[in-house]
Amino acid sequence: MSTDNVVDTKRRRFLVNSTSVVAAVGAGFVAVPFLSSWMPSERAKNAGAPVEVDISKLEEGRLLVVEWQSKPVWILKRSAKTLADLPKFEDQLRDPHSENADQQPPYAQNDNRSIKPEISVLVGICTHLGCSPTYRPEIGPADLGDDWLGGYFCPCHSSRFDLAGRVFLGVPAPTNLVVPPHSYMNDNVIQVGVDGESA
Repeated sequence: MSTDNVVDTKRRRFLVNSTSVVAAVGAGFVAVPFLSSWMPSERAKNAGAPVEVDISKLEEGRLLVVEWQSKPVWILKRSAKTLADLPKFEDQLRDPHSENADQQPPYAQNDNRSIKPEISVLVGICTHLGCSPTYRPEIGPADLGDDWLGGYFCPCHSSRFDLAGRVFLGVPAPTNLVVPPHSYMNDNVIQVGVDGESA
């Protein structure tokens, strides 16, 4: 028997095993970036993270705007007069008692649409086509009429909302402004993006 035809099984086994190891390592180098691309980026994680807002210096009638999930969130400190005026609009509103449960958490399904009556927390996006309404606190401006007692006006298609974010009848917006999930960490700090029922 010729020595040229003798198969070196040890060498063959070594080459097969070496090739398998190199292939497995190469597959790992390809798979790790592929699988990690499925995981959300830090920016994406932060976009949905809760936002802490200090309201200790928020004055009556002032609107504070923060960003949560790439949306503007309005935090308004309402006066006693503003709260007293809210019931005056009920016959002019599409959903005065916030019966559409999709528009606010259960703890904000009340006359003020808030946890604390004086603090309103709303997503500042019109429920019609996604424009951002403007805060119009003035009483009886010429362009909105003598009966306007303050609220939000969408310049895109003239939808109107009161200072609880409730939509008026006869405008394009179909529903009230959304109340985002929120809670009070203490009397001066709101956490937007976390559900809670009490201060």
